[in-house]
Amino acid sequence: MDLYTYYRSTSSYRVRIALALKGLEARHIPVNLIAGGGEQHQPAYRALNPQGRVPALRSDEGALLIQSPAIIEYLEERYPQCPLLPSDLVERARQRGVAALIGCDIHPLHNVAVLNRLRGLGADEAQVQEWIGHWIGEGLRAVEALIGDAGFCFGEPGLADVYLLPQLYAARRFAVDLAPYPRIARVERLALEHPAFQKAHPDAQADKPA
Repeated sequence: MDLYTYYRSTSSYRVRIALALKGLEARHIPVNLIAGGGEQHQPAYRALNPQGRVPALRSDEGALLIQSPAIIEYLEERYPQCPLLPSDLVERARQRGVAALIGCDIHPLHNVAVLNRLRGLGADEAQVQEWIGHWIGEGLRAVEALIGDAGFCFGEPGLADVYLLPQLYAARRFAVDLAPYPRIARVERLALEHPAFQKAHPDAQADKPA
């Protein structure tokens, strides 16, 4: 498999965690979102992914897949070993609920395209920072109430954790206060000690600037 990725892209980070938890290897093809106005906008990459975003995954069979939820769902179905979802239907829905809360309601509101649009509409950096902190805080308060009191989000590492850890990395980048979330802090501590999460971490990526 080939994974088109960027070291600190939240969505790419999710897919790297999912691959690592399943013990799967993928060749990483960096797409620098910053240099030269962003390699994701170049014709060669747009030919692969018309949306011009990362991640994208080329499967072992040669199919080109986009959007982290679809890629992770594909990996879960194609490689059922080390499942990211439990067998119980209610517990599966709970994992998916937290993942969707993060992927649909938190992350899109601090995506670089949204932040640049805010700036283009006249928001100054203090207003942009307040926007980021508000929406990440709103979402994490809900996550804190939804996850369990032991282990990862729902005990063993799973889909909710795949989404939560990249979101926490982004929150720290934006200097969001995480002190009000002790359950989330517990999950983060466990994940940072887990080999799969360590392998997927932005600091461990070859394309991270020195």
